[in-house]
Amino acid sequence: MTDETPAAAPRAETALLHTVGAKAVEWLYAHRGGFRLDPDADPETGFLERFKPIGELAMIGAVLFREGVAGSRQSDLVRRLLDHVWHEALDSGHMLVRGQRTEPISPIPFEVYLPFRELGYADPAVDRAVRLNQRQASWAAFETKPVRRLGLTAFRRRYAAAVADPGDVGPPQDAGPLPELAADLRRTWLAARPEPWTVEGHIAYDVTHTVFHLTEWGRRPRGLPADLAEYLTAWLPAWLDDWLDLERWDLLGELLVVDACLPEPALDARAWRGFAAAQQEDGAMPALRTMPEGDEDEVFDAVYHPTLVAAFASTVATSRALSALSGGAEPAPAGSPG
Repeated sequence: MTDETPAAAPRAETALLHTVGAKAVEWLYAHRGGFRLDPDADPETGFLERFKPIGELAMIGAVLFREGVAGSRQSDLVRRLLDHVWHEALDSGHMLVRGQRTEPISPIPFEVYLPFRELGYADPAVDRAVRLNQRQASWAAFETKPVRRLGLTAFRRRYAAAVADPGDVGPPQDAGPLPELAADLRRTWLAARPEPWTVEGHIAYDVTHTVFHLTEWGRRPRGLPADLAEYLTAWLPAWLDDWLDLERWDLLGELLVVDACLPEPALDARAWRGFAAAQQEDGAMPALRTMPEGDEDEVFDAVYHPTLVAAFASTVATSRALSALSGGAEPAPAGSPG
């Protein structure tokens, strides 16, 4: 036996990381009609159900513009796509107001609006609805999973920064979890660092979103507490192997984002090559094993999320890879200057 440290797994090629995202953006733009609402939906079946794809698109679009590693064509397509869904699907924000009136205590319109607001798409009527909703006792009493509550707290902080006078915003915290999130974080599965072999699909998604909220969707990798970063560094490789073998591409993509949010991301070549091989020539990413069949809307609903995740994972991983190249042996935080 020796005391030698095992060699690190090979890293994925930066070109491969970037190509996955470029292809995903092409598919998302080509299928922009799928980002649609159903204004005539019965309230009992959920008018807000179709807001989810639009909110996720806006969030990933914000990450893409923040990191600045996409090509000019991809950046242009994403901007045109966001313009389309804001003006056409959301009627320049009016549908968000309608959604808030339909379900007054739902946080969904707020969650959808925030990334648009940060990108410069503002509607005073939506801002008024957000402030009114969050003054109600029902907002604080809204029962939800701990990771969702963590996300709502993080979103409220970001919204306050988005609408504040720039002079009123203090300097950003460089490292460690934001104090506002500490109480919510303690209630999450990840905070307990449980036995890693107990992870299953729903828990794994909760883990990924806990990391997203703590790191502001990859902007602040140092926002992940050191003990959680150590836990994830130790066990994420096994989880990546598991979901790669299961060909569960949607969850694998989210776990690849988690890897890119770690202090020293692995950017594991085997996981990334398997992920890239599952992507279709037109850029679509199946959620599980192979592409589904059906009419255009059914296929869109089945694959839009893993395709958005592919764009997200590609963006943050490419950013970390380029930061490592320009910054020496230790990768800089995602989004930091080269």
